[in-house]
Amino acid sequence: MLKVFPVPAFNDNYLWVIDDGCCAAVVDPGDAAPVVDYLERTSLTLTAILITHHHGDHVGGINALLDRYPSNGIQVYGPASENIPSCNVRLQEGDIVVLGAPAVRFDVIDVPGHTAGHIALYSPSAGWLFCGDTLFGGGCGRLFEGTAKQMQTSLAKLRELPAATRFFCGHEYTLSNLRFAIAVEPDNARLQQRITNDTATRARGEPTLPSTIAVERDTNPFFRWDEATVKLAAERASSGNIGPNAPPDIVFGAIREWKNRFQG
Repeated sequence: MLKVFPVPAFNDNYLWVIDDGCCAAVVDPGDAAPVVDYLERTSLTLTAILITHHHGDHVGGINALLDRYPSNGIQVYGPASENIPSCNVRLQEGDIVVLGAPAVRFDVIDVPGHTAGHIALYSPSAGWLFCGDTLFGGGCGRLFEGTAKQMQTSLAKLRELPAATRFFCGHEYTLSNLRFAIAVEPDNARLQQRITNDTATRARGEPTLPSTIAVERDTNPFFRWDEATVKLAAERASSGNIGPNAPPDIVFGAIREWKNRFQG
């Protein structure tokens, strides 16, 4: 039976391990040491490395893992247009990744914005999405290399996935993101309940992830650019420089700019 396990790293990263009880694939191993510890505690054989984008906290452990397990025949899958260490399978939207062990298939989705070549990996059969730093619990990534229009388009692709899809992102940012979300939509009852639930989860020392597409549609302002409350918040955040009929990327951009300067 396949499962996904969060391996904590650095201050707030999750390195995700997919395993079948015998073999494992790791997503975005920014640090090799905690991955090796997990693999050796569980007697798993690493067979694949999956990368969503080129930032160091997502790729920094690749070569150390390859050096540690030189006889495993490990394939490194990553975005075609980014410089990924030791990547030998380069991916873009429309490609399909089929792993043998653990047995899982992913559709590749281009999601530029956080970085120019960022990809996400979606498994329809498992109902899993590995989205790196594009979508977070209650938030989204910063626009380091892309535009607001690119990121809003990328998030629109993810928003259209089945509601029950569970997504696994790169950081435990949820409570911080929800403090901003409630500033955008203070009367959102589902958001208020999510804050209560996720605060309790973190108090128990547990991850708030994975979340689901359904939860984000209801509570994440970066999925809600077409809601009247979010449009109004964007208009206020821009000091009236955008109007109530602004297109989605402009609404999204105003909310993203507000988040960049938000103190809360």
